[in-house]
Amino acid sequence: MTQATPASKKKRFWTMERKQSAAGWCFLTPAALLIVIFSFWPMIQAFLTSLKRGLPTRLTYCEPLWRNYERMLSDKVFIQSVTNTFTYLIIQVPIMLVLAIIFASLLNNKDLKFRGLFRTCIFLPCATGLVAYSMIFRTLFTYDGMVNAVLLGSGILSEPINWLNEPFYAKVVIIIGLIWRWTGYNMVFFLSGMQGIEYSIYEAARIDGANQFQQLTKITIPLLRPIILVTSIMSINGTLQLFDESVNLTRGGPANMTITMSHYIYNTMFTKNPNFGYAAAMSFVILIMVAVLSAIQMKVGDKR
Repeated sequence: MTQATPASKKKRFWTMERKQSAAGWCFLTPAALLIVIFSFWPMIQAFLTSLKRGLPTRLTYCEPLWRNYERMLSDKVFIQSVTNTFTYLIIQVPIMLVLAIIFASLLNNKDLKFRGLFRTCIFLPCATGLVAYSMIFRTLFTYDGMVNAVLLGSGILSEPINWLNEPFYAKVVIIIGLIWRWTGYNMVFFLSGMQGIEYSIYEAARIDGANQFQQLTKITIPLLRPIILVTSIMSINGTLQLFDESVNLTRGGPANMTITMSHYIYNTMFTKNPNFGYAAAMSFVILIMVAVLSAIQMKVGDKR
């Protein structure tokens, strides 16, 4: 009986499967280390900070440790910020996604002329700077701005609306701004998904007598389910972390009636009396909200 040589043992050890696995780990390890260092480690540090109180240079652990989390239950501004954020989420996200699907469906028609121009026009708001478009919206919706002038001139209003100084109308301005800016962004995702749907399916549906609405609800939406799931998760996560519109459009006013959670965290951490521990606790609450809502959406949306 012949004994296996060391060379043959080494050759058997480095099978093709193990070589592929080792190559995969070589590519994944640097990225995994960067994610751990710049994402998970800061999360751990933020959680530890959320259990502390005091000046930023002299933080000490709270007694009891959950004191910052307990404080949120009685913080009226935080509760108002949560209410405002979920108001934007419940109203803006569905409208934006529905409009994005409708625009994508219309612009997916190969017989439509100037499709490229229309796609560019709808996507352009997404390329606009957040501060720039917020300043433009503030100018448009001032008491003597263009919006009031157009509504008064057309007879829709009898007197101008103080858009930015009344809580209801200030929220409306933020919702309009979000829809205007992000509809085109989501439209691109839906449009790319529709490019993968065979055009012959729509032609067969038209021959069978299906109208545009039936094609959208019976063909397009079911086939776009994975993309709808991804865009809805991204939109909800983005809205829960909404910051720029609250800061630049309404300054969180009037009387904190439009302030968002991220805006309140910023104020708590960097303005007036900085409180890193309490701000970190609120940030962790947002993380939990995002994780829970994403898990629910994945469970409901993934039919596998």
